[in-house]
Amino acid sequence: MERKLFIKGIALMALAPSVFVAACSSDKKTEVGAAKTKQQTFTCPMHPQVIKNEMGTCPICGMDLVPFEKNSNDMALKVDEKRQALANITTVIIGGNTLSGTKQLNGRLTVNPEQSSYISSRIAGRIEQLYIRETGVKVNKGQPLYKLYSEQLATLQQEYLMAVAQEKQFQGDKIERQIVAAARQKLLLYGQSESQVQQLLKSQKKDPFIMFYAPENGVVAELSVTQGQYVTEGSPILRLEGYGQLWVEADVYPNEASKIKMGQKVKVVVTGWEDQPQEMVISFITPSLQSGTQLTQVRGSIPNPGNQWQPGLQVNVFLPSVNKGDVLTLPVDAVIRDGKGMHVWVKTAKDSFEPRLVKTGTENDSQVEISEGLKNGDQVVVSGAYLLYSEYILKKGKNPAEGLEIKS
Repeated sequence: MERKLFIKGIALMALAPSVFVAACSSDKKTEVGAAKTKQQTFTCPMHPQVIKNEMGTCPICGMDLVPFEKNSNDMALKVDEKRQALANITTVIIGGNTLSGTKQLNGRLTVNPEQSSYISSRIAGRIEQLYIRETGVKVNKGQPLYKLYSEQLATLQQEYLMAVAQEKQFQGDKIERQIVAAARQKLLLYGQSESQVQQLLKSQKKDPFIMFYAPENGVVAELSVTQGQYVTEGSPILRLEGYGQLWVEADVYPNEASKIKMGQKVKVVVTGWEDQPQEMVISFITPSLQSGTQLTQVRGSIPNPGNQWQPGLQVNVFLPSVNKGDVLTLPVDAVIRDGKGMHVWVKTAKDSFEPRLVKTGTENDSQVEISEGLKNGDQVVVSGAYLLYSEYILKKGKNPAEGLEIKS
């Protein structure tokens, strides 16, 4: 009997560690399960920086915290009435409308090269007097620009006076008349004006100084010489820019450029002068994209009354769009555009919203055509769509457009 009791005691002692280990394992599983339960966190839809481990309210705005739902396959987003009001979420029932208006392009005013004048030295010499010494100065046609001293010019004047004197001795001689005409023409080509040639004949004295005048009105955009400098024949002196007519260059995406035609009339509005719209004809469409961008350009010119506008001013170019009737339209801000495509938010129940992938068509400044993805009667979010988009990413951890297909 005592032996049996002894053996039973030994057996119990052998089983005790196993029971202890099993109990510990059970306790550990319970702790892991509790830890997993505690890993659920809550955040504020309006202030994602607020994160708590238990349900409550946001200390910033007082809204109820919401749990993360990153493992949920439910596409719907739940937003109660209170949060809808705070986020200014409004909806409309989509239906057939007429879409018309204009397409706005961003552009700028630039110098018209046809209005520029390059003035270079007609003859070698020294800049004796420079009357314009800085850029940005406005000059008028006929205004003195610079005085040049040239021994070569004095020689040409002397040749002309001698030719005239020789012709007087042999009046009626054809060759003498040709020599005089050639000498006179040479003076004109080297920069002498008709009045200066007449003055030379009257005074009968050569003058090595020649005055050069502005050929037209303009603004000095570039000055290449200084007073006292020697110049050779053809050396650049200055460049005048005329602002009586300016170019308008507008940026266009390639898919938009296909809808623009040469000779098309558009409206141009200079920023700050909205009360003075101008009509412009498209005269050029660049055949290639600008370096480093996905944009091309269209160009035309507009008059600049009183030179009131300067190159560099921003303008808006309005292209007339085709009128369409009985199409589904939404405000432009209702459509969210990102790398995954274009989508809108549809209200499916009192507090439930779902993303819906769409395709768009014609668009103007305020409205966009929905060609696919929606139907008559859908209740679509028109304000607050970006807040729903942000909350969806915050709660679900993914883009709303992922895995969506356009519903016919």
